[in-house]
Amino acid sequence: MESSTKKVLIAGFSVTGIACAKYLSKDYDVYLSEYSSLKDEDKDKAQELKELGVKLEFGGHSDEFINNSSFAILSPSIPLDAPILKRLSEKNIPYFSDLDFVYRATSSKDFPKIVLITGTNGKTTTTALTSFIFSKKYNAPSCGNIGNSPVEYLDSVAQYLVIEASSYQLNYSYELAPKIAVFTNLTPDHILWHGSLENYFEAKASVFRRMGENSHSILNFDDLALRKLAGELKSKVHFLALSKDELGETDNNCYIYNNAIYYGEEKIIDVKDVPIVGNHNLQNVMCAVIAAKIEGIDTDAICEAIKEFKAPEHRCEFVRMLDNTAYYNDSKATNPEAAIVAINAFEGKKVVLIAGGRDKNTSLDEFIKSVHDRISKVVLIGEATKRFMDELYNSGYTNIVHAQSLEEAIDLASLDMPDVVLLSPACASFDMFKNYEQRGEVFKNYVLSKKQLVSR
Repeated sequence: MESSTKKVLIAGFSVTGIACAKYLSKDYDVYLSEYSSLKDEDKDKAQELKELGVKLEFGGHSDEFINNSSFAILSPSIPLDAPILKRLSEKNIPYFSDLDFVYRATSSKDFPKIVLITGTNGKTTTTALTSFIFSKKYNAPSCGNIGNSPVEYLDSVAQYLVIEASSYQLNYSYELAPKIAVFTNLTPDHILWHGSLENYFEAKASVFRRMGENSHSILNFDDLALRKLAGELKSKVHFLALSKDELGETDNNCYIYNNAIYYGEEKIIDVKDVPIVGNHNLQNVMCAVIAAKIEGIDTDAICEAIKEFKAPEHRCEFVRMLDNTAYYNDSKATNPEAAIVAINAFEGKKVVLIAGGRDKNTSLDEFIKSVHDRISKVVLIGEATKRFMDELYNSGYTNIVHAQSLEEAIDLASLDMPDVVLLSPACASFDMFKNYEQRGEVFKNYVLSKKQLVSR
């Protein structure tokens, strides 16, 4: 990070931007520039940065803040066509993500080592579980898209940083090449932001292509795009698979055999002892197992951690049993593919699905097939209601109702006395809620507040 000037630009008043500004304020003149206006709820955070000597501007990116910066760190959501990127390029100011900054700051050190986890679905659960397992032996906080910026741990005693990485962050990462990287799966998402599925894939895959022979790539064998990617990599590749027969080669790979998870020829844990439901979660567990075995964590510690682990909030999260119905909060399912994964986790159960929100306008074909196969009734909410209802009706599925609110949707779903009421929206939350977390909290709070959800 050596530079002829001590000025640094942080673009975006976000979790990432604030963390980077605090860290860099010790050694640099930090200028934080935000395109939007300052919100009332953020005034205390802004004041804290000012007291650290950080210069702040809101409502645009001025030349005063951009000029003569040695480099710029971007908040993840800055669009690819944002004018500030063109201006930085014209002024020959390099810009990159906080993940790239952390890699550059740590790549010449023994610790912390980076375990990076990306993919369309399963990132958060895999990150949380990997951190939980590693923490049996090491100081290994989870960070990145799951919560705190990894920058916050640069001066800590962390031995590993287990980082959930979004495609936005990886798109602006140009040198990042971790020791271990996990690619859980690939399905269409964030297509409008990236411009195409190919660009979305490349944002993630480029990290794996940069990794060298002493690095480890953990890939989902059941995902054909990732199986193909494996042949392009210099790093050691480890596969996970739901079937030993499909996988073939077992050395350094993870798979399901005789209702147990194996790594190589070693049994790790019986499937019945895995507390998080569904094949997708078995895949998440296998990702974490491989990473742990690479770093020498013994099987007993891995097995113990898996048994103790609880699913992160809003990811197929069990809320409660009420009147013989189990309520699950999967608000994090913001695309149809994520909802399919949750639906498939309850095979053989009578399931009522609550779906809808802000439509991402991706194909519903596979989602509708899963609904036909496994869902007894669909309750729709939000802006996506018309398209989802039209496509379901056109496919011959007619047991659909519309609710004006999430609370009403829960009541309507409960009327059928199903085995499971599943909130798995297949849509973004922004039409009715601030984010998917708020949507999940509303679901949980309503379910937990009731002695009996509806009169039957």
